[in-house]
Amino acid sequence: MDIEFNRNEDLLKQMVDELNHKLEKVQKGGGEKRIAREHEKGKLTARERIDYLLDKGSRFLEIGALAADGMYEEEGGCPSAGVVTGIGYVQGRMCVVVANDATVKAGAWFPMTAKKNLRAQEVAMDNHLPIIYLVDSAGVFLPKQDEIFPDKEHFGRQFRNNAKMSAMGIVQVAAIMGSCVAGGAYLPIMSDEALIVEQTGSIFLAGSYLVKAAIGEEVDNETLGGASTHCEISGVTDNKFESDGACLDAVKKIFDSLGEQEKAGFSRKKTVLPQKDEKEIFGLFPIDRGKPYDMREIIQRLVDGSAFNEYKSDYGKTLLCGTARIEGWSVGIVANQRKMVKTKKGEMQMGGVIYSDSADKAARFIMNCNQRKIPLLFLQDVSGFMVGKRAEHGGIIKDGAKMVNAMANSVVPKFTIIIGNSYGAGNYAMCGKAYDPRLIFSWPTAQMAVMSGSSAAKTLLQIKVASLKKAGKEITPEDEEKLLKEITEKYEEELSPYHAASRLWVDGVIDPLETRKIISMGIEAANFAPIKERFNVGVIQT
Repeated sequence: MDIEFNRNEDLLKQMVDELNHKLEKVQKGGGEKRIAREHEKGKLTARERIDYLLDKGSRFLEIGALAADGMYEEEGGCPSAGVVTGIGYVQGRMCVVVANDATVKAGAWFPMTAKKNLRAQEVAMDNHLPIIYLVDSAGVFLPKQDEIFPDKEHFGRQFRNNAKMSAMGIVQVAAIMGSCVAGGAYLPIMSDEALIVEQTGSIFLAGSYLVKAAIGEEVDNETLGGASTHCEISGVTDNKFESDGACLDAVKKIFDSLGEQEKAGFSRKKTVLPQKDEKEIFGLFPIDRGKPYDMREIIQRLVDGSAFNEYKSDYGKTLLCGTARIEGWSVGIVANQRKMVKTKKGEMQMGGVIYSDSADKAARFIMNCNQRKIPLLFLQDVSGFMVGKRAEHGGIIKDGAKMVNAMANSVVPKFTIIIGNSYGAGNYAMCGKAYDPRLIFSWPTAQMAVMSGSSAAKTLLQIKVASLKKAGKEITPEDEEKLLKEITEKYEEELSPYHAASRLWVDGVIDPLETRKIISMGIEAANFAPIKERFNVGVIQT
C-alpha cells in the first residue's frame, strides 16, 4: 500500500472514531443520573425497551440518531431529539419503532422531536411497515410551542398520519409506558391497539394541576388517567400490564399473529460478499476533496461479488450507471465518477461534474430501471452541473432537467448515500432529500451546501466588503483576511454532515462499512410496498 492510501485510511478511521464517540454519547440520552431515576421508578429506558422488544441478534437500523445534535443548547440540549426511531424486527416481522426518551426533558417534544416522529411515520407509510409507539412523554416543550404546534409539518401532523396509516391498512400498536399528555394522548388511542403499564403509565388531556386550574376539581393523576381508570372505567386503553417487560411481551404476541403482507416483488438472490475487500474503501477514498479517485473501485467494494454491470460505459463518463446486487437485492446504481475523463472527441471532463452527455445517460438509465422494477441507489460525490458558454450552448439545463424529471417521477424506491460532495443542483439531480429517497445517509466525509466552502466564502466576502464600503467604512487587506477566516469557519461548520444530520436533512451519518446493511434493509422494507403507480415522466426535455 502506498503512503497516500495509508494517510487516507488513518484519517477516515479517525472520522469514524469521532462518529462512534458522538453516537455513544447520544445513546446515553439525558445521562447516567436520569437513567438511574427511570430505573428507580421500575421503568426501562427507551433504548432498553427497544432492545427487549426486538428479536435477539436481529438488525436494527436507527434513523435520526444525531437529530438535534448541537441544537437547543440554551435549554441544555436534546440528545437524539428526545426520541429513538428506527427499523427493526419483532417476531420476524420488519417494523418501525418509535420510543420517547424520558431521560431527555421527560420526553418533551421539541421542534426536532416532531420532525423526527414525522420522519419515522413517513418511513412506515412509504414502505407499508407496521409501526410500534412506545409512549413516555410530558408533551410539548412549552417554551418552543410556536415552533411545534400550528403548522402543516408540526405536532398535529402525526395524528393526521395515524388516521391515514389506519386507512392504508398499516398496523399501529401503542404501549403507554409513562406520561401521555394533552394532544399527545391521541397518538396511542388512534392506534389499532393501546396497551398501558400499571402505576407508571398515564394518559389524559389535562393533568391534575391543569384540571384544578381550569375547573377547580382536585384529583390525582392515577385516578384521572391511570391504567385502572382507562382499562376498567373509560375503555380508552385495551389492556394493562404490571411492568414494562410484560407490556412489551404483549406487543410481541400481537406481532406474532399478524397476517402476511403483499410484496413488490424486487429481485433477490443469495447474498455474496464483495470480492474486493470492503475495508480498502478507507484507503481508496481521498480525504482531500481536490484529489481524483475512481468511483468504480468504491462500487466494487460495496456490491456482491464486486460485479458491476455498467450501462453505456464509454459515454457520459462523469456519471457511472449500472446494475449490481447488494446482499442479494438487485439495484440500479447512479454514481459520480471523480476522476478526470476524456471523451471520444478528445475533450477532458472534470470528475464530480455532471455534463450534458452524462445527464442524458443517467436519465435513460433511470427510466430503464423503472421499466424493469429495479430499485435505484445514488452515490453522491457531486460538485454540480457544468457551467460556461460551451455547456450552456450545448443545452446543459435541458439535459439536467431531463435527468431530474426521470429521477423525480421514478416509482421504484430510491436510496441515497452521500459519500463526498453534495453541492448545488447536483444534490437535486442525484436524489437529495427533496426527492423522496426512502433512506438517505451520509459518510463522515460528506459535505452538503449550495457550493463548496472556498467558493462560497469568497462570494460572501465580496458581498460583505461591498456592503461595508457602501456604508463608508474603509477595509484594509488585513480586515479582509480576518473576515474571510470568520466566514470560512462558519460556512465549513454548516457543510458538516453532522449539521445535516442534526436537522434531519439526512437520516444519519454512518461508517462506510454500514452501507451494504442500510441499502439491503431499505430495499427489504420497500419490498413490502407494491408499486401501484405507473411510471410517467410527463413532458420530457428533448
